[in-house]
Amino acid sequence: MLEKVLFVDDEPAILQGHQRLLRREFDIDTAVGGAEALIALEKNGPYAVVVSDMRMPEMTGVELLIQVKARAPDTVRVVLTGQADMEAAINAVNEGNIFRFLTKPCSKEVLAKTVNAGLVQYRLVTAEKVLLDKTLRGSVHVLAEVLSLVNPAAFSRAVRVRRYMHHLVERLGLGDPWRFEVAAMMSQLGCVTLHPHTIEAVYAGEGLSPAEQARFDSHPKIAAGLLASIPRMEPIAWMIAHQMEDAPADPSFADRDTASAVQFGATILRASLLFDELLTAGSSGSKAATEIARRLPGLDPRICQSLEELEPDQGGGEQQNCPVAQLAPGMILRQEVRAKGGKLIATKGQDITLPLILKLKIAHEKGTIPGDIVVSTQPVA
Repeated sequence: MLEKVLFVDDEPAILQGHQRLLRREFDIDTAVGGAEALIALEKNGPYAVVVSDMRMPEMTGVELLIQVKARAPDTVRVVLTGQADMEAAINAVNEGNIFRFLTKPCSKEVLAKTVNAGLVQYRLVTAEKVLLDKTLRGSVHVLAEVLSLVNPAAFSRAVRVRRYMHHLVERLGLGDPWRFEVAAMMSQLGCVTLHPHTIEAVYAGEGLSPAEQARFDSHPKIAAGLLASIPRMEPIAWMIAHQMEDAPADPSFADRDTASAVQFGATILRASLLFDELLTAGSSGSKAATEIARRLPGLDPRICQSLEELEPDQGGGEQQNCPVAQLAPGMILRQEVRAKGGKLIATKGQDITLPLILKLKIAHEKGTIPGDIVVSTQPVA
């Protein structure tokens, strides 16, 4: 499918002219005025390129393209302007991140060349975004898989905390929700360096020796160090590094919105981890929320209110006893699996993956786990 181009002007005759000149080279839509353009963006988008006239009644080209940037940040934005509009054109470049601005009258050749350049830019941006997204998702999946195999208890906590973070992000209406959920999922990654018995002792509320406590306290920084080199993971690594402390304002994030978001992300991650700790120790949701408010004075009260509203995990899906030999990816464990000596092999709520199936089959062949395991056949949302 060809990428679409949207031309915007308040004069229909000019739009018809663009259509006549360029329709054989590009897939063109037109909109009379800014309001109609925004409707087209919502109903017929995405558009690779939006070309807008500067002077239009009710909504100027600058005002329109600023809104286009907010609603479709990957769309390449071009403005057509007269000589008298040069100052406004400069403002458009600064405020709307305009790719090009052209002076009128503009020849067919110049306009076509500009649209082609815009399409190339759009393809570069979207291709990089897809590549980074696949790299990020693949990296997170592999790291989560490693954590689940090496330290099931830590992985189990990460799964629970991700659920709390998902709830908080929805209730608080936070943007870029994937950042916060990935931070939760990777929050225990540094525990791969710790002995599983240490993790289980911490989660059971048992005391640690000073040396063990120091090693446990270092796990957020270890995780952050592992993640910081992955593209787009720097803000997530920062949240994880500060998950056990009051998150400071960090000047290393030049973008103020990003700095504020990651600081708040570290705060809700800390609250979610404390919430899980209190629930694991036997507190109810309401008591845990009250205790969090006491321990973290100055915490946004919406965080505790949202955690108190959190429904307990009901472990949905049809449950059944399944022989280890018949386990399949897509199932979910509905029981804790321990070896005869008490070593934790896999945790309740864990996704059954091919590496986990292999691990369970080996344990079963050695006679250290039972032959049947309780699973659910449908993933929990």
